[in-house]
Parts: sequence; structure tokens; C-alpha cells
Amino acid sequence: MAKIYFTLTGTKYYHGNEFLKPGMKVKLKKESDNKFDKEAIVVKMEGLSEIGHVANSTHTVIGESMSAGRIYDKIGDTVKAKIVLVTPHGTICSINKQSLIENKHTKMEEVIGE
Repeated sequence: MAKIYFTLTGTKYYHGNEFLKPGMKVKLKKESDNKFDKEAIVVKMEGLSEIGHVANSTHTVIGESMSAGRIYDKIGDTVKAKIVLVTPHGTICSINKQSLIENKHTKMEEVIGE
């Protein structure tokens, strides 16, 4: 399973990104009630709550990282991730592989009715 990278965006509307460092853990949560984006995924950090969103626009996604639309169906309601790189143009994060594996097993159990 290849690593899934995404861009954390919108941090300036919350707490900024000056405190973000590689290795810090974050949690992604689908935001199904977002009236502006049906594929919105909020990024949270313990102790701070929301710190931004997974980028979902060609204007905010950095390089080959995945947009919220591309990862929305690959994750459950929540998934763990970590910060990989902080730049002036955005923050790159990676999704925890174990979270993806656990989500895949949960979906399979739902399908077979366990």
C-alpha cells in the first residue's frame, strides 16, 4: 500500500501554522454537514480541536498530494495522520497506514454482516 499524502490548508483561519512540526499527529474527520464542500475533511489536533482542512482545490493542493475528494472514499469517518513537511505554501501530511487497514476491515465486516 503506497503512502497517501495530503495538503493541510486553511490553517490561517484557525491557529496558523507556525507551531506545526514534522512528526506531529493529527486526526482527519469527514465533515458531512459542510455546506460548502460535500467532500470536506477537517483536520484536528489534540488540545486544539480544528486546525484546518484537507485541501480540495487545484489552487490549494501541493504537488502530487491527494485532495479531499481523492481520499474521501478511502477513509472511514476518522483516520490518523502525521505532519511530514511544513512550508510557507502549505503543510504536507501522510495518512497512517494502520488507520487505513483498520478502516478496510471495518468496511468488510459491515458488508458481510459481522
